[in-house]
Amino acid sequence: MKRKIFVTAICAIFCLVGTLKAQTPYKHSIGATLGSMQAFSYKTFVTDHFAIQVDLGTKILCTDSEGQNHDPKCKSYDFWNLELNPNFLYEGNFVSGLYGFAGGGVSLGYSWDCWRPDVNHFHWDMAKFGVNAMLGLEYKLNIPLTLQFDFRPGYGIFFNDIPDYIWHHFDWSVNAGVRYTF
Repeated sequence: MKRKIFVTAICAIFCLVGTLKAQTPYKHSIGATLGSMQAFSYKTFVTDHFAIQVDLGTKILCTDSEGQNHDPKCKSYDFWNLELNPNFLYEGNFVSGLYGFAGGGVSLGYSWDCWRPDVNHFHWDMAKFGVNAMLGLEYKLNIPLTLQFDFRPGYGIFFNDIPDYIWHHFDWSVNAGVRYTF
């Protein structure tokens, strides 16, 4: 049963990709991403269908670390992340002006925990590494502007020089973006 569902999903993806038209809506774009991640965003097409999008920004990650923390009074940790998120995307035109894309990338960054007045715990600085998928829609307006909506599910790791303080977590974001095209 699982194999039939997997094969059906793969066939549907190939059929969808086959209906996409080969046309780049623009060469470069620059703008902002808002949502779970607030970032500066740059996107460039390297071929008719393939693009590279790089976002540099911040997001707050709330982790439920019950059972993993070393402070019994603390139920969760909030980390503020400064991260770079480059993604390699396949993009195609559905209808006039509307494009769909799918791809993936990595997130690299620096994180530190937010100070919480209700909990007395250590201040930790941590590096962050993660991998993510990226799915979304982009609409190219008649003016040099695009609007984008994307979902980025992924997996991230926080780590520092103390081996006991490593967190693995589901790292995701839902974002809307606006970029100037040129």
